[in-house]
Amino acid sequence: MKEINPSETTRAYAFEMWMNAPMPMVTFFRTLDVTRLVRMSKRKGLKFNMLMCWCIGRAASGIKEFYMLPVGQKLIQYESIAVNTIVADKRGEVSSCDISFSDDLRKFNDDYLHLTRQVAETCENHDIADSMVIGTSALAQYEIGGAVGMYSGVFNNPFMIWGKYRRHLFRTSLTVSFQFHHTQMDGAHAARFLDNLQKEINALKA
Repeated sequence: MKEINPSETTRAYAFEMWMNAPMPMVTFFRTLDVTRLVRMSKRKGLKFNMLMCWCIGRAASGIKEFYMLPVGQKLIQYESIAVNTIVADKRGEVSSCDISFSDDLRKFNDDYLHLTRQVAETCENHDIADSMVIGTSALAQYEIGGAVGMYSGVFNNPFMIWGKYRRHLFRTSLTVSFQFHHTQMDGAHAARFLDNLQKEINALKA
């Protein structure tokens, strides 16, 4: 990762407009069709949350804005993406786990299982400092209509939240919220990411 000059990027105007805004975060809501994801999870014995994280990484990896992030008062360029998940640890509390995104589902699954197990046992966060991390929080046991993430002023990373998926007659849906810093991307980039996410889910070979 490296610091880049905002004026030499496509984010120059956004950096000027939003870096010092009191509330620079934007939240989108989207209901996804996760029918294929649920089927693949059950038929292949893969965790639903792992598949969601992999599809999120796939959807983000083709959008260049995901490789830039405002950190402090600087704009940082990254070469790779990671996806974060929240892990229930052995204390009965939660810890944070970053997983480097790999286009290879088998490798990502192996890393996901190994790292989340390690975090659950040690109760120590697993952080990746040199990747642009997409945060996620899955409240899979609860029916929620959406959530607006907290803006701490410290972490500007994009963040996704979802609850329990809903079964219909022939389909399964999941409402997600996606929070992003306006300096990092515009609404069109975020909307394209959510479109990409649905396409990646639809492309799963269930």
